[in-house]
Amino acid sequence: MFEQLYEPVGNLAVSTIIAAIPIIVLFVLLAGLRIAAQWAALITLAVALVIAVFVYQMPFGLAINATLLGICFGLFPIVWIVINAIFIYNVIVDTGLFNTIRDSLAGVSNDRRIQVVLIAFVFGALLEATAGFGTPVAITASLMAGLGFEALYAAALALLANTAPVAFGGFGIPIITGASVAGLDVLELSQMVGRQTPVLAIIIPGMLVTVMAGFRRMLEVWPVVVVSGVAFAGTQFVVSNVLGPELADLLAAIVTVVAVIGLLSFWRPSTEWHFENEPAASERESYETPPLGRTLYAWSPFIIIVALFLIVQIPPIKAAVGSIQTSINFPTAEVSETTGAPTIPWPGLNEQIEQQPPVVPEAAPYSATFSTNWLSAAGTIILIADIIALAFLRVSPGRALRIYGQSLNQLKWAILTIASILGLAYLLNYSGMTFTLGLAFASTGFLYVFFASFIGWLGVALTGSDTSSNALFANLQKVTAQQIGVSPNLTVGANSSGGVLGKMISPQNLAVGTSATGLQGREGDLLRLVLKWSIGLTIVMSILVVLQATVLNFMVP
Repeated sequence: MFEQLYEPVGNLAVSTIIAAIPIIVLFVLLAGLRIAAQWAALITLAVALVIAVFVYQMPFGLAINATLLGICFGLFPIVWIVINAIFIYNVIVDTGLFNTIRDSLAGVSNDRRIQVVLIAFVFGALLEATAGFGTPVAITASLMAGLGFEALYAAALALLANTAPVAFGGFGIPIITGASVAGLDVLELSQMVGRQTPVLAIIIPGMLVTVMAGFRRMLEVWPVVVVSGVAFAGTQFVVSNVLGPELADLLAAIVTVVAVIGLLSFWRPSTEWHFENEPAASERESYETPPLGRTLYAWSPFIIIVALFLIVQIPPIKAAVGSIQTSINFPTAEVSETTGAPTIPWPGLNEQIEQQPPVVPEAAPYSATFSTNWLSAAGTIILIADIIALAFLRVSPGRALRIYGQSLNQLKWAILTIASILGLAYLLNYSGMTFTLGLAFASTGFLYVFFASFIGWLGVALTGSDTSSNALFANLQKVTAQQIGVSPNLTVGANSSGGVLGKMISPQNLAVGTSATGLQGREGDLLRLVLKWSIGLTIVMSILVVLQATVLNFMVP
């Protein structure tokens, strides 16, 4: 059995520098040399393998096995969710229903202040819930620019809005990843993040209008600002705390759309606001709200997904699904006490590594299991909902297969990146490098609680992904929390909640924003416009986390 070493060179400070090399390499490759994420992840993985074997003295076979376990988790359930979510989004685009969804939002009001809330905040959240990976920024920025928003503001507003929904994006991928890497309960981590990011959801609508039109003009539409913020935050809070992470964004977006449209049915601002350099109203392109029947038809795939997720939560159906996947599974599968899903011990790795104090109270084997919940996995539920939606939309099997193939091709580099990052994360954990970093951070004491959000912020700012940041730092946050005596749910949650605020300044998202609005080469201007908001909101999140660790500790699951 391999015994983990946390000070492989006999000194914690030097060991920490060595353990940080893979993370530093990744950041330099991404932010400094601007190497594509998939190649940066693969190079970093190779560097980490060398350090694990030659410095941390991890047997090569165990190092490869730990990497393979991470890669497999990256493919299932993470990539499995991404593929099937992107697929139904591409179906909506291919059938032309996306235009109906767009018109149903843009046609509600010609006031730019209301449009920015509906398009950047609400519609962006819907896209984040189902697609993610830069899609919300690209589509909402280009849509607003097409409506007549100033290009730079359209890109900036899309970036600013793409914060509150990110932690639960892609049907909860960041939360599921963080919980798995850190060995935490998914629902408890969902509850923790659901008690942090709704604060952002309340702030964001008013901030969007203020950035665009000024504080006084924002007050003129305060009913829309309040209703959208409270509806989204309230729904995200309830769903994440009761059902889990998968539907938090999707239900929040749908509820908010209904709430805002309901408000506008009896209240409108006294005057419409537009940019000074916009053409006269007679010369602007206007969007009419589609008929109710066609609007519901266009939104039907999202409605079906929500309905199916809710149906499988009904106890008898949930029990039946569990029984089926347990009976059709590996002979060595065991039902997890925490998730209720079948898992199998990972051959050649499970309990072949021994963790040491002070990471654990006494030496203990490190388990390594892989979940085989092929039927109850979120990706499978989404695929079943996709198939139902295909029948409802009358999309032929041949056309569906073509779109699915296009979706796979579209995601090929994202799949390689996700698999590599998860392989790296698991290698860092099983080799002991993560624990070295955790012990070093623990030396800062309670001060660490404030900076936990900034670690997630930095991870997303450089990788462009809350999922990647959680994969890299979730276990680090957990180990540090255990050493300083606070709840791991709090710091891992802070990693995800703080991380969402780094997305608006990530090089990838800045490039997406400028490309979508025809501003290539002006990434620097865009960064200067959003940087202060990114840092300011992260400080707000850090203060909230400190309060939750002290006077508001009843908020921690």
